[in-house]
Amino acid sequence: MESKKTTLESIKIIEIPKIEDKKGRGNLSVIEKDSIPFAVKRVYYLYDVPSNAYRGGHAHKNLFQFLIALSGSFDVVLDDGIKKTTITLNKPNKGLLIPKGIWRELENFSSGSVCLVLASEEYDEEDYIRKYKQFLKYKG
Repeated sequence: MESKKTTLESIKIIEIPKIEDKKGRGNLSVIEKDSIPFAVKRVYYLYDVPSNAYRGGHAHKNLFQFLIALSGSFDVVLDDGIKKTTITLNKPNKGLLIPKGIWRELENFSSGSVCLVLASEEYDEEDYIRKYKQFLKYKG
């Protein structure tokens, strides 16, 4: 999928298998094999983000991301250059697949929230589009 043609319809919420402990000791979720449509090459997480701060504010030319709210909640504002939508992540067994070519901003972090990010590529500054006007030009 060419990133210039990627639209909001390419974004998916993926349910992560949840194993419930019958003894009441909590739940376990597993990401393996075909849980997400890419091999994970980078893992990082955001935490201690003030509620009035935002993260992201960029798009990627090649990288796919899978975001999970491990704790708490936050909003992900997504933009394909034509349409925008906001998705709230607040369940540790549901993740948001963001394909390449989509602008993203994370905001409204609840107290104690943790955002886990699984990425399809290692960090490469050349893959980032950090200015919104450049993003719109890139999308054509």
